[in-house]
Order: sequence, then C-alpha cells, then structure tokens
Amino acid sequence: MKYDAVVFDLDGTLLDTLEDLRSSVNHALREFGFPERSLEEIRTFVGNGVRNLMLKAVPGGADEARFEDVFAEFRRWYAVHWREVTCPYAGVVELMEELHGRGLKLAVVSNKSDAEVRKLCEEFFGGLLSAVRGEVPGVPRKPAPDSVMLVLESLGVERGRALYVGDSEVDVRTARNAGVKCAAVTWGFRTKEELTAEGADTFIDQPSELLRLL
Repeated sequence: MKYDAVVFDLDGTLLDTLEDLRSSVNHALREFGFPERSLEEIRTFVGNGVRNLMLKAVPGGADEARFEDVFAEFRRWYAVHWREVTCPYAGVVELMEELHGRGLKLAVVSNKSDAEVRKLCEEFFGGLLSAVRGEVPGVPRKPAPDSVMLVLESLGVERGRALYVGDSEVDVRTARNAGVKCAAVTWGFRTKEELTAEGADTFIDQPSELLRLL
C-alpha cells in the first residue's frame, strides 16, 4: 500500500453543500436588500472559508458598511439550515468505509469553522475519521500547510505516506505547500480545466477510482 493516511477536503469533495450555502447566502442578502447570487456564482466563491464567501457575495465586500451584519445573519441562518439538502456525494460513504476497513487513517481538513466541520463530519462520517480539523484562530487556513501538517503529526504519519484529496485550486496549493501528493476530484466546485491550470495532474472522476491510487 502506497499510503497510510488520506486527508480529505470537505465541501465539494466529500459533501455537496452548495445548495444550502446558496440558500443561506441569499437569505442574508435579501434581509439587507442586496441582489441574490446564482448557484454558479456561489460555486466560484467557495473554497476559502465562509467569510471569504460572503466578501465575494456582498456587493462592495468589506467596503460595504453593513458587511459584518450581513455576515452575522448568514452565520446565524446557516447554523440552523446547514442540513436542508447537504449530503455526501454518491459513493463517498462506501469509499470511506472501504478505506477504513483496509486500515487507512482518514482525516478531514477544511476552511470551514472548526465547530461546523466537526458537526458535519459527525453527522455523515461518525466513526470513520481519525482526525477532523476546521479553521481555528491562530492557525493559517488553507492553502497554508499548517492544518494538514498538524493532522499528519497527530496521526503519526509522514507526509510521503499521505494522500491529499480535494476539489479546488486551494486544495492543489495546500497539497503542494504541505509536500504531499494530491488527487483532485472532478465532481466538486471546480472544473477539471481549472484544476489543471493550477497544476493538478492526478484526477478521479468518481469516488471508487481513488482505490486504484492506494
């Protein structure tokens, strides 16, 4: 076996969260009289945490005087409505059960807040993950390698024995910065062309294809 651990991104890789994010963003925008955003716009906005998502969604971003209020309303609404349609992509749970059964250590590293990441992972993958880490104060978020390296250290796995799996340019950069091999999924929030432009060279088109890399 080539690897001892697989570290996954969450949104767009394991979970399809896009519709619930869109609904929560647009709720907050409506509350303050701003125009709503399309699903495709939201798709391009995600990847660097929810604050960055809202900075892109709110006209004027940080220059908008009401931005913090809009952001707070998004956080309040999403905390209640995060589970309306969010679910694992087809084949993901089966893949993780297979990997877990083979004895691999599985982890998630996300730019979502740590509390939200832990809630989502417990809901959908409870018992299958050896480590879960979201954004926490004082630790640079992806594409900085810090969270990935902290997770690998906690698992006792060297970077050369770990595979990172993600769906965005942020994930490709994160793996590169951490010095770990990356597999890019094509079912997530970015196109294969966008990932290739970022330097990705290993792709999987459906979850079961990950097994051949291991």
